[in-house]
Amino acid sequence: MTQLIPDRQPRRLGRSDLVVSPLAWGMWRLEGSVAEVRARIDAALAAGITLFDTADIYGFGSPIGFGGAEALFGRALAEDRSLRDWMVIATKAGITPPRPYDSSAAYLAAACDASLVRLGTEVIDLYQIHRRDFLTHPQEVAAALTRLVEAGKVRALGVSNHSPAELSALQRFLGHPIVSTQPEFSPLRVAPLYDGTLDQAMAEEIAVLAWSPLGGGRLTDSSHPAARLLAEQGSAYGADAVAAALSWAMVHPARIIPIVGSQNPVRIRAAADALRIEWTRDQWYAVMQAGTGEALP
Repeated sequence: MTQLIPDRQPRRLGRSDLVVSPLAWGMWRLEGSVAEVRARIDAALAAGITLFDTADIYGFGSPIGFGGAEALFGRALAEDRSLRDWMVIATKAGITPPRPYDSSAAYLAAACDASLVRLGTEVIDLYQIHRRDFLTHPQEVAAALTRLVEAGKVRALGVSNHSPAELSALQRFLGHPIVSTQPEFSPLRVAPLYDGTLDQAMAEEIAVLAWSPLGGGRLTDSSHPAARLLAEQGSAYGADAVAAALSWAMVHPARIIPIVGSQNPVRIRAAADALRIEWTRDQWYAVMQAGTGEALP
């Protein structure tokens, strides 16, 4: 029986010239000291991770505040400028509490400049619209993003939490390719398998960055049927349920890049175990059905 094996090789990020690792590290819960952040960066690099994903909203509602994660990450990079050479830095804009969303041209221009300052970098490798702003025409969003690319502030463009139709509408007005899409995806959240997100990604050479690949931590709870299957699969390869959950996403033919959300250096480093966990089709579908609680027809 054919084994499903994670692609261990670096790959181009969609139709861009950026080359990224098969795993990413995310900063949604980033906090602590600069030294602690540096330890997490070092752990990610040790795991072979070169794609670092953040957002301007990360930190909102916590002591570090809106923009705090970018600023904290930027301070860690400022202490060792050589780190930047090993990274592809991705950030996002468009969630603007207390107002839900703003992707107006004026806002995106200001948001990008603010992110550049907080990150302490001259260019953002991947700039993503975090969520669709229903009150901004995609033509206006596209024009704003185009200006950022042409100004040399951004290398490549992506979206997060966008439906295929929303992505296509934005791409219709862009002269640059949308190189990535970032949906929530795990055995507990399989909507991208059905709503066209992964099909569009494969058809149009769009990289898929999966957020919450552990289902918000529920896939580490041994009381969940999917978690038990993942633990069993991981154990067969000397790993755990976390690594198995990452691997489960990675073996999809869209070559999904899971975003590791842990802020524990040991756990970040252990994410590399996902690269050696293989699957049969029966095992993969068993986890999917356990995750959704529904038998496939």
